[in-house]
Amino acid sequence: MPEPTPPTLTHFDAQGQAHMVDVGAKAATHRVAVASGRIEMLPETLALIASGTAKKGDVLGIARIAGIMAAKKTSDLIPLCHPLALTRVAVDFELQPDRNSVQCTATVETVGPTGVEMEALTAVQVALLTVYDMCKAVDRGMVIQSVSVVEKRGGKSGSFRTLENLRGSSEK
Repeated sequence: MPEPTPPTLTHFDAQGQAHMVDVGAKAATHRVAVASGRIEMLPETLALIASGTAKKGDVLGIARIAGIMAAKKTSDLIPLCHPLALTRVAVDFELQPDRNSVQCTATVETVGPTGVEMEALTAVQVALLTVYDMCKAVDRGMVIQSVSVVEKRGGKSGSFRTLENLRGSSEK
């Protein structure tokens, strides 16, 4: 039996030069990506966010808009990303008092020849950075962590869900 071909990095050509992947021959299909991450903080900082009394205003409302804007600008930030016509971007937050954190989840959709994982990841990162920016006057020790793609659907490679995501959906 022949050895399977090892996976290759798609953003390099045969000579090892970086290039934008040609997706021109790929079918336009409905594609969805969900990414999540969290920012940990002092309990007092979480209380400020929850009460809506942070000095700079509605922290999560502004972070939501920042995440949506970031998803739309991903190809301007990541050099080899394709500019995409996004059909949906949703950025949601969950306060986690037991962890002194805010969980951010971004869902991004398009109909096109390439996926939206980078847009979902960018939305989460920028939304969490916005939380940091708005709260840094009271808590410079906040930590952004565990940012990852938790689900993707559509395209040639099919669907993907993390084990943690699968466990979470069975517990609900």
